[in-house]
Amino acid sequence: MLTVIARYVVSEGHESTVARLLRENAEASRAEPGCLEFSVYQEIDDPRAILLYERYTGEDAFQAHRRTPHFRDIIEQQVVPLLDERAWTRMEPLPA
Repeated sequence: MLTVIARYVVSEGHESTVARLLRENAEASRAEPGCLEFSVYQEIDDPRAILLYERYTGEDAFQAHRRTPHFRDIIEQQVVPLLDERAWTRMEPLPA
């Protein structure tokens, strides 16, 4: 299993647009065969701060996600230009 955590800081004034786009992307992502979970969170004290929590069956499923038309269109073409910051990390569970 692979967990991906992405943190975005949305440019001032684009919060509602990015929120709408992220909801669309999350819905499409949840339908992918290797996606186990795709959740989007907005910080209470700073609505410009967004966290994506994604779980996949493995690295192959995550890479397949990044090649989907919805990822390329929604995230790369529409969301990224509206961000001040973007960072993400991939994590695996610690062995027992």
